[in-house]
Amino acid sequence: MDVGILAYGGYIPKSRLQRAEIFKAHEWFSPNLKGLAKGCRAMANWDEDSVTMASEAARDCIPENRRGNISAVYMASTTFPFLDRQNAGIIVDALNLNSNIQTVDFASSLRAGTAGLIIALQASTGVNGPVLLTAADKRIAKAGSALEMTSGDGAAAFLLGSGPIVARFLGSHTESEDFIDHFRSEGSEYDYAWEERWVRDEGYLKIVPTAINALLEKAGVTATEITTFCFPAAARNIAASIAKKTDIPESAVTDNLQSTCGECGTAHALILLAKALETAEPGDKILVTSFGQGCDALLFEVTGNIKKFSPRTGIVRSLARGRPETNYNRFLAFNGGLQMEMGLRAEVDKNTGLTTHYRNRNMAQRMIGGKCRHCGTAQFPKSNICVNENCGRIDSQDDYPFAERTATLNSYTADRLTYSPDPPAYYGMIQFEEGGRLMSDFTDISSDDILQVGMKLRMVFRVKDYDTKRGFRRYFWKAVPVDTAKGG
Repeated sequence: MDVGILAYGGYIPKSRLQRAEIFKAHEWFSPNLKGLAKGCRAMANWDEDSVTMASEAARDCIPENRRGNISAVYMASTTFPFLDRQNAGIIVDALNLNSNIQTVDFASSLRAGTAGLIIALQASTGVNGPVLLTAADKRIAKAGSALEMTSGDGAAAFLLGSGPIVARFLGSHTESEDFIDHFRSEGSEYDYAWEERWVRDEGYLKIVPTAINALLEKAGVTATEITTFCFPAAARNIAASIAKKTDIPESAVTDNLQSTCGECGTAHALILLAKALETAEPGDKILVTSFGQGCDALLFEVTGNIKKFSPRTGIVRSLARGRPETNYNRFLAFNGGLQMEMGLRAEVDKNTGLTTHYRNRNMAQRMIGGKCRHCGTAQFPKSNICVNENCGRIDSQDDYPFAERTATLNSYTADRLTYSPDPPAYYGMIQFEEGGRLMSDFTDISSDDILQVGMKLRMVFRVKDYDTKRGFRRYFWKAVPVDTAKGG
């Protein structure tokens, strides 16, 4: 039975930091950055990390009614928020999946995403059900570095297995070489990178063609049959040079999204694959490669089912919904590059009791409320007594998930007294269409956005707050206007 991609999705944060603003701040010290000061880079909000972005890509990939038979969740990143806590397990909660599920984190290399993809495809050949793979990165770079200019934040997700696949897996090949183009050691905050020309000539142009040629030979496919070639390097013309060296048609080289997004680390090869699938035609052959202490190369053939599937947002619409960000100081503050004076209201101890966290995990991370089995009233949070004044039954609540439910804005406040990493703090009362109310934080709201009572909202999984003293972060659900979330 054929195995391949059953569904795909992606997520790019809405803010786009203009590279000209980065250069303007560093021109006095690094005038050589001018050549990189074009376009923009995707910029995650202060309450986003690799887990929240991966969760949003996964929600884009699989609707709520198709999540029941997933057998495993894999996540790939070089910027996991937790080094000793399963990050993929948090995504299981965010998607409200069953607990009898395998979870695995892939890390330590920029090709962890493609490595996870290969292993997920192999694992999905079993009888347990499809495998969900997510990949995301939010890389931290030194101010004024080339990496700060060229990188971006984003995520992609794929559901892999057999059945009505949209792209058939034709094979893969890996070249494992301890070629160190950059590294980040234990205790280091930033990557250390080596000279670009050496990386290009000895790394990209030697290791990658070897992997591609080996894969094409194994798959019995000629280079001229490749219709889309995805290679995630930020450096210009690298993908075209590799294509020329391997006889892949120049027309097959896909845009690396450097001008509109930036290079999204571990996730970027998968982001390019997701974007390629959005415009693919049946019969297209898509070659995906990644580089990091070697090279992974994977080959897919698009099937006729591609016409029946479309992600809710995808990469194309995620890119289209972007809004310019010109405040470089905000970017620095969100990423720890500035030591801001937070004020007295930020000095509350954010220690999270792990016992309380565990007891309330269904409410906080899965957004499970209750629904009365007698009168049908939904409520959040779940309680022992039905809130319907005409019912009031005790112990009548069944679990009821709210994360995928649409809400309406009842009231809102923009508060500059309450502490927020990005003031003002927006919050208000929201009403879910099926019943249930919540005093909710809002996120991804800019000064240009107009909040109106009655507007539609959807929930997104975000960081609630950071306990910087102990290195813990709590997650919860926040509301965003539907147009903001989907770019429509």
